Amino acid sequence: MRKYLAELIGTFFLVLTVGITVTKMNGLAPLAIGGVLMVMVYAGGHVSGGHFNPAVTLAALVRGVISAVDAAAYVVAQVVGGILAALVAGFVARPPSSATLSLSGRPLAVALVVEALFTFALAYVVLNVATSKDNEDNSFYGLAIGGTVMVGAVAVGGVSGGVFNPAVAVGGAVLGLFAWSSIWVYLLANAVGGAAAGVVFLALNADDRPGARRADTAASTPAPSGAGIAGPASTQP
Repeated sequence: MRKYLAELIGTFFLVLTVGITVTKMNGLAPLAIGGVLMVMVYAGGHVSGGHFNPAVTLAALVRGVISAVDAAAYVVAQVVGGILAALVAGFVARPPSSATLSLSGRPLAVALVVEALFTFALAYVVLNVATSKDNEDNSFYGLAIGGTVMVGAVAVGGVSGGVFNPAVAVGGAVLGLFAWSSIWVYLLANAVGGAAAGVVFLALNADDRPGARRADTAASTPAPSGAGIAGPASTQP
């Protein structure tokens, strides 16, 4: 339960920051959003992994570092956190001074592309800096993850809204920043980007594949007395 609560809290403060800074048209919004994600990842990463994003959770599921049951519970916690944050942001920052973003035609196609690309970038960075055994015990993972979101928000925030996160999309729709009729764009693009990041990570990091981890464990575990070298490999990760 503690990891689900950590995901809810981290997502809450991420979406709260997005809602208030974007609603008030703060020019430092990308810096604030990347910064709050960075500190929340450092705060909750040791508890839950610091996903705060259903697309990242999907990437972790494809990569094999989270179970389907935990992944589903993470997504529920993240969406609930995003909705609660939107309600609080609406109370704090209304009346909104920004128009609702509705996508159609070419802008819709462009939004699909950039949202998928930068969601991929975010999830790819998370998997490499926070789940790869080559980067165990590093101290830069939060900065890298927050920096990726900041860069994406600066680069394509004016094109798609710079969401890269279904929980942010839902929270933004509750707040009135995004049209509900366009919400599928973010859900689809973010899911594609997250899943693709998991697949690419496994393709580029053979030693981090679940089967490779089991093989490493079996190879490094001393055989019990009397066991032959050709005995069955361990099935535990």
